[in-house]
Amino acid sequence: MRTMSWPNRLTVTRILLIGPFVVALLNLRDPYWGQTARHAAVTFFFLMAITDGLDGYLARRLHQETMAGKLLDPLADKLLMLSSVIFLAHEGTHVPGALLPAVVAVAAVGKDLIVVLGFFIIYFSTSKVFIKPSRPGKWCTAVQLGMIIAILLSPDLPQQLEILPRILWWLATALALLATVTYFQMGRRFIAHQESLASTVH
Repeated sequence: MRTMSWPNRLTVTRILLIGPFVVALLNLRDPYWGQTARHAAVTFFFLMAITDGLDGYLARRLHQETMAGKLLDPLADKLLMLSSVIFLAHEGTHVPGALLPAVVAVAAVGKDLIVVLGFFIIYFSTSKVFIKPSRPGKWCTAVQLGMIIAILLSPDLPQQLEILPRILWWLATALALLATVTYFQMGRRFIAHQESLASTVH
């Protein structure tokens, strides 16, 4: 029986850590556990961020890049982003003084839903798995991760950095829109290329 590679183990660990991370987010407004829950959320988030960078590095270093890893890694990112923006944009679970605007959450969730929908459209149209990260998509993910950590740490930020979460969430929204357009164009070109190849064969 083939054992799971270390990069994939780290990715699965990252997915499993989303559970306690969400539990911490659910208690952000609790009068007794609020501060502890926020610090726990920051800790879980940093652990997930470390495993995110480490699994990709190990996959390249150990030459263990697999299709499962290519599917699980973006899935982990999307699950983390989905859970984060939903709870941080909700009145009952947001960080005090840093309520994420609904439009930012919609842009983040919408981008990921369109990417997932596009994945299935391409697969059913071409019978090919198309996973190709774009530069705007990578920028967007990096800024979104920075946005989440800035929001979670916002009560501890010095006065001159209080605006940082807001700068990051509007930048993340702009990049989400750009990444969505880029993914759409990449998918359209891939489908056109596969249809061209099919017509040439026949």
